[in-house]
Amino acid sequence: MAVTMLADNIEHVISYWVMFQKFHSEALAGFAVISHWVPFLLFSVYAGALAERFDPRRIIQLGMVLFMGVSVCWGILFATDALQEWEAATLLVIHGFAGVLWNPPAQLLLHDIVAPDELQSAVRLNATARYLGIFCGPAVGSALLLVVGPVHGIFINSLIYLPMLLWLWKAPYGPRFRKGGEHAPARAVRGLSDIIDAFKSIRQNPILLSMTLLAGGAAFFVGNSYQAQMPEFARDLGHGDPGLTYGMLLAADAAGALTAGFALEGGRLLQANPMTALVLALLWCFCIGGFALCRAYPLALALLFCAGFVELSFNSMAQALVQINAPVAMRGRVIGVFSMAASGMRTFAGVTVGLLGGLIGIHWSLALSAGVFLFVIGALFSVERRPVPAQS
Repeated sequence: MAVTMLADNIEHVISYWVMFQKFHSEALAGFAVISHWVPFLLFSVYAGALAERFDPRRIIQLGMVLFMGVSVCWGILFATDALQEWEAATLLVIHGFAGVLWNPPAQLLLHDIVAPDELQSAVRLNATARYLGIFCGPAVGSALLLVVGPVHGIFINSLIYLPMLLWLWKAPYGPRFRKGGEHAPARAVRGLSDIIDAFKSIRQNPILLSMTLLAGGAAFFVGNSYQAQMPEFARDLGHGDPGLTYGMLLAADAAGALTAGFALEGGRLLQANPMTALVLALLWCFCIGGFALCRAYPLALALLFCAGFVELSFNSMAQALVQINAPVAMRGRVIGVFSMAASGMRTFAGVTVGLLGGLIGIHWSLALSAGVFLFVIGALFSVERRPVPAQS
């Protein structure tokens, strides 16, 4: 996961830089964000259903092939100086679909790799690996740009997806390795009815409902939209060189998440509990709101570090609770709905934070978004108190 996420972020660094140098298009930059998250919004449930019906290893490998193909196509277009805006938009869309084929099936595959009592640990380590790739990707991508240039850099990046692709070839997990008769169901992927069935299952289980709404609310109201606005926050904080300030603010958020992963996993702290996840999400709101309104650079760094810490904690806990409580017969689809909420809903955070920020200022829009999500969490406490129906 760490290596693949590293490659994902290296590709963003190199492709975004070349697109900016060639087109100077704010619209294309905005489309890059939309194309990354909209596939999660529209197709996560289908990806989960495919992972139920077929071997999830092969679905993930298909995603890796698409990732590699996109990097190679970028490299050819960079080398020939033939890149056009429509070609860039097409590759961005394919990259988004590759992410959907990777993420829900990878979460489903965790059930084959670890025992049920180790699932929370596996989800948290998986999330930590993801943040490790996000943390290192920009640095490695920038180094490749400086040392070998965008053409060679993007071709090198296509090879970084190979470890996941090759490991899955012979990895002893998946339907035919399962014991106790838990094999892939002999059923076709049924499109819209799969989505409806998954939503019904989630609605009937308070834990699934509250954790999915929690992840979706966090993505919808805040998501990672404040990272795109970080240059303006860095300028307003007025501390030293804006470029250095910008980088340190981004690093503080990722460092907090990494620290949470290693500290909580090393000490086996914060076992999965819905109420704990909601309390951690409350703390995240206060950290994000405090960062939005503070004007002291050291305090901003501290708040972002704390925000990264609690964000990984409650997101990985919500993910683990969903995977633990999802009915076996539709686990992939339920995980797909959760992925749609946690990732796909980030599409709208650009509106709640970004566009609103153009009207009232980015500081107030981020604080207001965190405040609204605070009320959503309050409502989820009442959902969580509902009794859980008996599972068959």
